[in-house]
Amino acid sequence: MPRRREIPKREIAPDPLYDSPLVTKFINCVMSDGKKAVAQRVVYDAMDIIADKLSKETDPNAPKEAIAVFQRAIENVKPFVEVRSKRVGGANYQVPIQVNRRRQQSLSFRWIITAARDEKGRPMAARLADELYSAAKGEGKAMMTRDQTHRMADANKAFAHFAR
Repeated sequence: MPRRREIPKREIAPDPLYDSPLVTKFINCVMSDGKKAVAQRVVYDAMDIIADKLSKETDPNAPKEAIAVFQRAIENVKPFVEVRSKRVGGANYQVPIQVNRRRQQSLSFRWIITAARDEKGRPMAARLADELYSAAKGEGKAMMTRDQTHRMADANKAFAHFAR
């Protein structure tokens, strides 16, 4: 942690296909072992699968483009509160705290990718597409993780006064 000044955050270039820095960050999170081209192919194939699903969708409230589904999924999975362990007087308490925007985004990315990776037997692009599509509808494993986090924070509301 630097003592002198705040380190400026780097600007991430938008991805070439959707012109979105959010997609670029997501690709970087999907990437493993520095294989960015593989991660790009997985994410773009997942977006194509989502686009195919949207073409068959009959709901008038459904988004029209895959990028809109992606953004809605990220927004739905973002947690607003989480619990942090805090030691007070020899006892550990699970203290609910608000989550800042940057951590909300990273947690939502992590939960979606983990949910897709945990399911086995199909290509990663298909698993990721299913998880993003279900998260956009408010369902799926990543949404369950978010709801569980919110329930845990709600259950420990009594310890909120221990927050910094």
